Amino acid sequence: MITPFEITCVILSGGKSSRMGEDKSLLPFSTSKTLIEYQYQRLKPYFKDIYISSKTDKFDFIEKDFLILDENQEIFSPILALDTIFNKFKNKKIFIITVDTPFVSLKTISELINQSHEVDICIAETQKTHNLCVVFSSNINSFIKVMLKDDIHKIFYLIKNNNHKIVHFDNNDEFININDKSEYKKSLDIINLPNI
Repeated sequence: MITPFEITCVILSGGKSSRMGEDKSLLPFSTSKTLIEYQYQRLKPYFKDIYISSKTDKFDFIEKDFLILDENQEIFSPILALDTIFNKFKNKKIFIITVDTPFVSLKTISELINQSHEVDICIAETQKTHNLCVVFSSNINSFIKVMLKDDIHKIFYLIKNNNHKIVHFDNNDEFININDKSEYKKSLDIINLPNI
């Protein structure tokens, strides 16, 4: 019996996929029709509420109530996505993960959530920080609105200027990003290994 995490999960799936040359969220993955469906179905049992953030409604497997469409359609920026998400969830902790990191373990997610109680931002780090595998408190949205007014779109700027904690993990491989064709092929090889 799974006891789901109390906080909301939002999967970011509104990027340009420019290095892939096509929408990576819609590429086939494992036994799922698409990468986004794989990531959604993988995480869904562990969260009471799980949403997808996107520019457009390109999904046929979720109810529309669980889709968060960016308020700004022209600019591709995770800061804009966060603004839309935090407008929806006031005074809440939210776990944010990207569609293209399908190997982040439940153990890692649980540790981030457990470490997030005293801070507004709790972020994963291996050999580098993973700026979009994070527990955010939506009460930092006033800071995001100032950033947008000043045309600042860097996640790192948001993190360093707010109350944050960095949690170190040893397994760099679970944070593989699927950004281009070679990383996609590598990820398909990994997912087809026994015990994944």
